[in-house]
Amino acid sequence: MSKLHGKDGNFHQTDSNGNKHIIVDPITRIEGHLRIEAVIDKDNTIIDAWSSSTMFRGIETIVKNRDPRDVGLMTMRICGVCTGTHYQRSIEAVEDAFDVTIPKNARIVRNLIQGSLQVHDHFVHFYHLHALDFVDIISATKADPVKTAKEAEKWAKIAGTTPYIAGATDFKDIQDRIVKFAKEGRLGIFGNGYWGNKGYKLTPEQNLIGVAHYLKGLDVQRRMSKMHALFGGKSPHPQSIVVGGVTCVQDIQNPARIALFQELLRETTDFVKRAYLPDIYMAGTAYAEEATDSSQSFHGTKHKGTLGKAIGGSGGGLLSFMSYGDFRLDDTGFYNSALFLPAGVILDGDISKVHELDEDKITEDVTHAWFEGTGEPEHPYVGTTIPEYTGLDKKDDGYAYLKTEGKYSWIKSPLYDGRKVEVGPLARMVIGYAKGDKVITKYVGDFLKRSGLPISVLFSTVGRTAARAIETEMIADGMKEWASELAKNAANGDLSTWTSFDFDEVSKDCKGRGMAEAPRGALGHWIVIKDGLVSNFQAVVPSTWNAGPRGPNGEIGAYEASLIGTKVANPEEPLEIIRTVHSFDPCIACAVHVMDTNGKELAVYKVDPTSAF
Repeated sequence: MSKLHGKDGNFHQTDSNGNKHIIVDPITRIEGHLRIEAVIDKDNTIIDAWSSSTMFRGIETIVKNRDPRDVGLMTMRICGVCTGTHYQRSIEAVEDAFDVTIPKNARIVRNLIQGSLQVHDHFVHFYHLHALDFVDIISATKADPVKTAKEAEKWAKIAGTTPYIAGATDFKDIQDRIVKFAKEGRLGIFGNGYWGNKGYKLTPEQNLIGVAHYLKGLDVQRRMSKMHALFGGKSPHPQSIVVGGVTCVQDIQNPARIALFQELLRETTDFVKRAYLPDIYMAGTAYAEEATDSSQSFHGTKHKGTLGKAIGGSGGGLLSFMSYGDFRLDDTGFYNSALFLPAGVILDGDISKVHELDEDKITEDVTHAWFEGTGEPEHPYVGTTIPEYTGLDKKDDGYAYLKTEGKYSWIKSPLYDGRKVEVGPLARMVIGYAKGDKVITKYVGDFLKRSGLPISVLFSTVGRTAARAIETEMIADGMKEWASELAKNAANGDLSTWTSFDFDEVSKDCKGRGMAEAPRGALGHWIVIKDGLVSNFQAVVPSTWNAGPRGPNGEIGAYEASLIGTKVANPEEPLEIIRTVHSFDPCIACAVHVMDTNGKELAVYKVDPTSAF
């Protein structure tokens, strides 16, 4: 074998058949630690892929024998991004176990907190984590600012609005900054990218638009964070949600606080509509050929080592989707309420039929995960989290490879009725559209009509990214109505924020689940309580569904499936691998360090500070 060294922690090997084995580790611009291994044939097409989380996740064991009312404060530390979502899901699991229904104000406030988190998270993901997979920074230095202004106007008009940055002078100022940095050799956060790679499709002017919005977005996201903190108390790690309701009583009573939230929401929505959506139309059109090329798509819930035809394009992946649904719209009970984001399951790309979600069909398997198991997939209520690390395959070439025939990831393998499914914004939009949900149908329909793209474009890397933007606009518009509803309710004298309960009575022997949507997809927390303490707890997070390894019978995960069939312009610069994986918005930080309480050194990790971003 001959070794070919790439950038950004990547290296390749070529076998006697001309197939290249690529290792991308670490995947950067994500939360957590993720490794991708892929095999690329002579035509630069990925023919196999494996996804591995390289850090242990053990929150489930930490919360055992704790007071269930405190679990939310610990489980929010599962992640440093979607902290509030884990917080709320754990509390809802306890409320379900205690059979507690929260007041109307608490329901609305929780929707506003979660909505703020969703909008903020989607926005930051696109601009500050994912956009550089589409936008070539160096190309922007060659743009004509006058033409750039006209280009920005063109895409804003397609989106039905006006450009957020309109003047040629503004674009010239931003370009001058980038040119200066490039000449001085100090691109900073933009350093060590794959600039000039043939996988980039935008024109210099379009790249300059993307860079300008990237930089402007750094300021805009501060307002989104304030919005999240207004009712949450702080961001990240909000603290105003408790079992039975919320504690932000004075915020609900004070019209000025609600008015401030509404003003921040208006500023946020303005950027979403005038910058984010136009940028998605621009990128979607530029990458449309790739997004609708079904020859680059893999379809199937079971890995067979062959490519099959799908209705989508590059990065389409499984084409099976699941959503728990989210954002309760009435007070008929947590699992009886009408939902802003509907629940359901779509299998094998058949959008003519949406299956009702059956919670009993949810299991986790550890055949290919570094955990001990019973040999059979387990439902979360009876699930276990017992580490069993079997290591990597160290070969004579000096590199260590995943033992892909055995265990190769710290992420378990979730299954729905024995199948792998994709979760996230794309799943939510496709399921809502297929169910005929009026709101989702309108927003998805508007996007397809304005872009002139077919619905098949959604089933691709580009479509997954577009779905996140569509959902962002939809949730931002929805929050406007919810904030008004909260203000009206408080003005009418309803200030109730908490439902009382007898802890000693309800916490003897019970169990419950909190199942709803995080920014990255279906999130479930399951809790079993005995004699007032947690006896078992399991969290199945969105990135577990998407990033999980093979299932017990070779079922391939969403990340892995999306990569197979993808063409790579330059194997030494696997931009397409990174772009497709980023389209899921990986959050592998649902992992924590393994610690030895006696101070014994368990492992040493070397981080390359020169790797990109």
